[in-house]
Amino acid sequence: SGQCPVCNHQLEDSDLTEEEYNNLRERIIRDVIHGTDTFRKTSPQEFEAFQAFVENRFPFDIVIDGLNVSHIKTRKMQCENLFDAVNCLAKENARLLVLGRKHMLINSSNWKRQIMKEMQSKADFFFAENISEDDAFLLYATLRSGKHCKFVTRDFLRDHKACLSDSLTRHLFRKWQRGHQISKKLFLSVFIQQPAFCYDCVVQTTGDTWHIPYKDTFEEKYSYRVPRKWLCIQRK
Repeated sequence: SGQCPVCNHQLEDSDLTEEEYNNLRERIIRDVIHGTDTFRKTSPQEFEAFQAFVENRFPFDIVIDGLNVSHIKTRKMQCENLFDAVNCLAKENARLLVLGRKHMLINSSNWKRQIMKEMQSKADFFFAENISEDDAFLLYATLRSGKHCKFVTRDFLRDHKACLSDSLTRHLFRKWQRGHQISKKLFLSVFIQQPAFCYDCVVQTTGDTWHIPYKDTFEEKYSYRVPRKWLCIQRK
């Protein structure tokens, strides 16, 4: 709920204001999608086709980096990993967009045509060229769909954050990422989504109280992998 059970303070939520969201979306399109080497890894024609595809089908609730998710568990076929993810996320009647590659459409040991066909009945798919870079497609579709839309990838998106031209926009990007990137945990080979938070997992203070997120175990921290526990400190 985001309310501290010790002091009853309500934590700041992870939502951006409409103005912040619109500014972030414009900056990402300008600085990340059009201002970097996106078109070294995809063609302008392919990206225009993708934009038209999104315009005809948006808004989506969740955008999935299909190739990235397909590598979650190495002992399973790639299409089975992706199938587990789509099945799990489709249970909530969410509108899903899966970003794939054209080689997924060729029947092979990792990509079974029947499984792909079943997935395509549960989600929209866009198949890019095999050499194309997914991240620009992922960011565009998620931001075009609106503030509610989440995304699934194991990528940390560090390079794209670094492309943003000022520190305020980078801060907004990190906040948006923390609130919208769904991480994944594997338990008994089942895809389990760990939902994005509705409140912002950074140190928060009112002047008399501090709320500090922490983890029990040490592990390398990435900007979107947020702690699940909080320390409440109050000034007496």
